[in-house]
Amino acid sequence: MSHVETIESPRLLRGRWVHVTALLLLPPLGTCVALALLPVLYFDWLEVALLLGMWLLSGLGVTVGYHRYFTHRAFQTSAPVQVVLVILGSMAIQGPLLYWASLHRRHHEYSDTGPDPHSPWMRGEESLGRLRGLWHSHVGWMFNHKIPNPSRYVPDLLRNKLINKVSRLYPLWALLGLVLPALIGGLVRRDWAGVVQCFLWGGPVRLFLEAHAVWSVNSIAHSYGSRGFDTREESRNNAWLAIPTLGESWHNNHHAFPSSARFGLEWWQWDIGGGVIDMLARLGLVWDVRRPSEDRILEKKKSLEADPHPTVPEP
Repeated sequence: MSHVETIESPRLLRGRWVHVTALLLLPPLGTCVALALLPVLYFDWLEVALLLGMWLLSGLGVTVGYHRYFTHRAFQTSAPVQVVLVILGSMAIQGPLLYWASLHRRHHEYSDTGPDPHSPWMRGEESLGRLRGLWHSHVGWMFNHKIPNPSRYVPDLLRNKLINKVSRLYPLWALLGLVLPALIGGLVRRDWAGVVQCFLWGGPVRLFLEAHAVWSVNSIAHSYGSRGFDTREESRNNAWLAIPTLGESWHNNHHAFPSSARFGLEWWQWDIGGGVIDMLARLGLVWDVRRPSEDRILEKKKSLEADPHPTVPEP
């Protein structure tokens, strides 16, 4: 059934509803509690370190692991590094790897047309206005998008038995991302206040900020910013989001060169994810890092060949 684009499953739909509801409610509630406790409990370097550290680790798991490696095969790496990337990406609680990669490949296949899961311009056959489109592409799509068929979109990942096994443990890794900062807080502070504070700032607060940064690529980076390439859809480069998204907001560059390990193609386009890949390559942990040549960049700036019959993009 690999030709079937989407699948209908009451179990998967129920699971999606529970996951999305928890992701939209619990991090904001935890953030409110963390802010309310500021006058009561101490807030020091440890909370800041865990907020930034957990954001960086789980964010790199998404952009370097889920996105650039597993979805687009922008480089090659070993099985142990693959496992680490799955675990770190799962800690961002953006969904299991196979689902995430399937969804993103479908996004590239139909970007900003009716079947695109999270376009700010279209929802099915319906054209969206600016405000409704931003809402839909930021959070609304998560409740009603069609679930992509992994057999069609990620057959390469399905064949990887190790990654399948690790990906199925997604709830465990998501929980680990919440337990780990609480455990560190307890070990360092040696009191329950440290456990609570570090859990809140390394868990819910981090997830709240991280989730909206990730979703802003769907909404803002398909609506506002510059376009260096005519990519036949509405992806934009947005410099304001480059740091919080770890380089993901150079989105027009990414749609022009989906398999590039670096999204920031100019020296001034900060791309933390791309920088980490370069560092891993120097350490010998990744190899065959893919980047477009200068000639290819110039060629694509001049024109992009039209393809009226979109197909599933190569990883």
